[in-house]
Amino acid sequence: MISVVCKYTPVELFAGFGQNCTVLDRMADNFDLSDSVAHVNLCGFGKTVIQTALEGNADQLVLVNCCDVMRRAYEVVSAAGNKHFTYLMDLPHSDGPCQIDALARSLKRLKNAYERSSGTIFDLKACQAAFKRPEPYTKPYVGVLGVRAGAEMEQMIEDTFDLPVRNLTCTGNRALHLDAEALATEDEDAFFHAYAQALLGQIPCMRMNDPSGRRQLFEDPNLRGIIYHSMKFCDFYGPEYAQVKGQCSVPVLKIESDFTLQSKEQLRTRVEAFAETLQFKKKDSNMSKKTNPPAATGTYVAGLDSGSTSTDVVILNPDGTVRATAIIPTGGGAQKSADACLKEALDQAGIDQNEVRSIVTTGYGRAYIDAGDSSITEITCHAKGAHYLNPNVRTIIDIGGQDNKVIRIDGEGHVKNFAMNDKCAAGTGRFLEMMARALQISLDDMSRMGLKWDEDITISSMCSVFAESEVVSLVAQNKAVPDIVHGLDNSVAAKINTLVKRVGAEEEFMMTGGVAQNAGVVHAIEEKVGAPLYISDMAQLCGALGAALFALEQ
Repeated sequence: MISVVCKYTPVELFAGFGQNCTVLDRMADNFDLSDSVAHVNLCGFGKTVIQTALEGNADQLVLVNCCDVMRRAYEVVSAAGNKHFTYLMDLPHSDGPCQIDALARSLKRLKNAYERSSGTIFDLKACQAAFKRPEPYTKPYVGVLGVRAGAEMEQMIEDTFDLPVRNLTCTGNRALHLDAEALATEDEDAFFHAYAQALLGQIPCMRMNDPSGRRQLFEDPNLRGIIYHSMKFCDFYGPEYAQVKGQCSVPVLKIESDFTLQSKEQLRTRVEAFAETLQFKKKDSNMSKKTNPPAATGTYVAGLDSGSTSTDVVILNPDGTVRATAIIPTGGGAQKSADACLKEALDQAGIDQNEVRSIVTTGYGRAYIDAGDSSITEITCHAKGAHYLNPNVRTIIDIGGQDNKVIRIDGEGHVKNFAMNDKCAAGTGRFLEMMARALQISLDDMSRMGLKWDEDITISSMCSVFAESEVVSLVAQNKAVPDIVHGLDNSVAAKINTLVKRVGAEEEFMMTGGVAQNAGVVHAIEEKVGAPLYISDMAQLCGALGAALFALEQ
């Protein structure tokens, strides 16, 4: 089996040697081997290639010199010296006559190299027989564009949508067209020339000099939505996203990864919320079966928000009024915290669980709670809850324990657009907790101190770890604690304002989540966005409230 990484790799050529090819697309658990031999700021995919090869899972590896990272990956893997076959194929950046001739020669060099390595002779007829004419796709679908997406990410997206999902990234949309004459010729030179022309004649990737042909990817009338994947430290696809976002007629969701599984749940939340917005989400795509089915006589409903910091429950009466609420810290597992919080809310309401006809779960633990009948993302639930609390709200700012969200909604509470932070916890509730510990103050004290400052201090670090080091340094300089807190509040507000601009926010603004209780942060955000924030008494319960409202409709 030969591992490949690029749609320009001549996989049909290896059929002439009786070999099959597989796309190297498994996302890495870690980069311990890669980081020991290569620069840590290589893109995640480059490090994945190195990691996979050094682990012994790619004995035959064919790379394409699409970027400097792939060249470096080839050098590192080759230097390891434990592979049966490692090759870097030269690929031109355009499809002119000279470039086609150059690629034809490159294909022949690859053929000759594999003959020497394998000790087998190339079979032209077997290679020609491997070509399959692609069938046109005529059904509605969701497209994944941008830089290569891992197999796990693709599977997650497919599991979410009830429409087909097509891989249109740099490893997908592979379509080679060779005429009958080329597929029947016995002249290797003529065949390789046609082969090279077909490879370069595909819809171009972004490393090509003229990628304008990519417009057909997002102008397809069968396309219903786009998930645009970018990768940290990969510069090729950044400019394209702006073009797609500005010119595409279908909704677009941008997600960024480092080609690891570490941010899987955050990515899942974004993808599921996007599917909910498009109304293309599979029913209960990640939902476990309810352990105890509700009694037919139940009249109450409940929403359960399983967050990273707290677990919240709202129980509604049949008329939609609030019956009971509960908030407890999320402890040792989503299920345990959900059971405890639900019991507390039921006790407060004075009812048994069999009187609750429907429970909708939300938050990070939403899919893993047995009590739930269905799950909905916190983005959609916050929109629902915010509209219930204040129908005039059009932009929601939610700062949770692990992430920040800005959600733009319409007059009916439907999500129009949203943005989230990446997997870094900077600017979240966890960030503020870390800073409070570093300053040896309580969160209540931090809230008040942020309003009583004298010196305008800038906290420049975007990373929570580096920000803590900066805070420690400021303490050593005898800077006043209220001034430091004010600087921290402004750093949170700056990150939120970036998300606000990204979604095209509209007034009126509402802030939800536990950080809405921090007066200093609220004030700093109001100054950044230039508008007041509506803060409800149920700000921390907004997600659970929205889930309960969805349960009421079921």
